[in-house]
Amino acid sequence: MHRLSLAALGVVAVAGCTITPLTPHETVSTPVAAINSATLDQYRDAVARRIVERNPSYVLQGRPQPMLRSLVVVSFTVDRYGHIVESSVYRTNGDDEAESTALATLRRSAPLPQPPGKLLNGRGQLELFEDWLFNDNGKFQLRELASPQAETYD
Repeated sequence: MHRLSLAALGVVAVAGCTITPLTPHETVSTPVAAINSATLDQYRDAVARRIVERNPSYVLQGRPQPMLRSLVVVSFTVDRYGHIVESSVYRTNGDDEAESTALATLRRSAPLPQPPGKLLNGRGQLELFEDWLFNDNGKFQLRELASPQAETYD
C-alpha cells in the first residue's frame, strides 16, 4: 500500500506543476501564395510596360476620359520564353476596332518578358488577363498602368 501512496503522491505533485516548453525564436515567414502574388504583380507590370513600350503611337497620354469608349479584356497565355501561345478577347462592349487594336498591340509586343518559373503551370505556361481602356480617339491605357480617369470632360 505504501508504494501506491507514493505513486499517487507523485502523480499529484506532477499534475500541480506547470511545464513550459522551450520555444525557439519565432520567425515570420511569408506564405508562398503571397510571394507568388507579389511576383505575379511584378510580372504583370513588366508585361504592361513592354506593351506600352512597343506601341507608343497607340498609348493614351494623360488621364482617360470620364466615359470610356471601350474596355477590352484580353486573355493570353505566355510560355516560359515569353512567347504568346494564345490570346483572345475575354470581355468587350462589341467595339471591333478596339478589340483588333488590343490583340494587335499584344502580338506586336512579343516576345514578352520571361515569366518567373514559379508562376508557370505544369505545361510551363502562365495565363494572364489585361484590360485595355480606350478613349474616343482610339488610344488606350492598360489598367495595370492607367492614370485615374478624369471626372469631367474638359
